[in-house]
Amino acid sequence: MKVLIADDHRLIIEGVKIKLAELDPTVEAVVAMNIEELERAVAEHADQLDLALVDIAMPGTQGHQHIAKLRAQAPLLPVIVLSGSEDPELMRSLLDMGVLGFIPKAYSPDIMLSAIRLVLAGGVYIPPLLLANSQTQGWQPADATAGPQGFDSARSLEGLRTLLTERQIDVMRLLSQGKPNKLIARDLGISEGTVKIHLAAIFRALNVRNRVEAVVASRKLQGL
Repeated sequence: MKVLIADDHRLIIEGVKIKLAELDPTVEAVVAMNIEELERAVAEHADQLDLALVDIAMPGTQGHQHIAKLRAQAPLLPVIVLSGSEDPELMRSLLDMGVLGFIPKAYSPDIMLSAIRLVLAGGVYIPPLLLANSQTQGWQPADATAGPQGFDSARSLEGLRTLLTERQIDVMRLLSQGKPNKLIARDLGISEGTVKIHLAAIFRALNVRNRVEAVVASRKLQGL
């Protein structure tokens, strides 16, 4: 699994790396500490990235334009924002922009890891602070159809494709060939644990329960 970590604090970067190793010991981190490095990392690695963890405030940033640009450059890449801010309005605007999670840096590393697992499984992580605030504001995230039972099966096929990263589509292609996790991992150069994470995300996005149902659904997607 390859993860982009964009933050201007080396201590934060190293801490996130250590925690990600609990998710997948073979995780590869692509690091960016300013806007120039972030843009270069996205240009060079966008097709291989499985996740992006991005600070909202780094040298060279103007508001959250860098998040909007990242979403435009890599629309299939799951993005989680890390921030020292706990401003509900900021959280709302970023989630409405298509960010799949907002993690205040005051939260514990274990919460961060749980949020990452949720996003990789196809969900959206919304901080409890925002949920509590939103109960009185009438707000819900733009991706409100994402829930514990998966995404609404009434979505268009084109819409389903936008829910999967390129790597998840690669996993699905190999799955449709009848390959077990071990061979999928070998063919893609990733660990079996990472394959399982991708499969969980695929099952959730397609609203299926197992590999057979996923294969049937995948064959309906254009180009697969």
